[in-house]
Amino acid sequence: MVSPDVGRAKAAKKLADLLEADLAIMHKSRPEHNVAEVSSVIGNVTGKVCILNDDMIDTAGSITASIAKLREEGAVAVYICATHGLFSGPAYERLAEADVEEVVVCNTVPVPKERQGDKIKVISVAPILARAIKNVYMEASVSTLFDPEFQL
Repeated sequence: MVSPDVGRAKAAKKLADLLEADLAIMHKSRPEHNVAEVSSVIGNVTGKVCILNDDMIDTAGSITASIAKLREEGAVAVYICATHGLFSGPAYERLAEADVEEVVVCNTVPVPKERQGDKIKVISVAPILARAIKNVYMEASVSTLFDPEFQL
């Protein structure tokens, strides 16, 4: 499990624990707006399948820089999952050229059908939102939705 930066390390650690996986953290800086420089990977990714989890993908600059650095450090495969796929500007082209197996985002932001398929997959948040609404209405716990044993 790979955190795209120090700010997402706590979330990546939770996922790593759930998957019984190792944790790596990208060291990233932003010299200017929408420009990301990934200088190093904290942790060993050599010979490993990496799953990088982020909150959103905007122009895909940070993600593609991270993919390149993970490959440079010896990762055998890279998968990306993000909550929101904004995909603005050159994002689709960058991802098409990136050495990544798959990019999975939620349908919180529409992704045109013609952009889905090859590398980009979209999953629906409807089942979990429906369950949250039901739990609130029934005065049941919403936090159970975040239990790893919970199934929709």
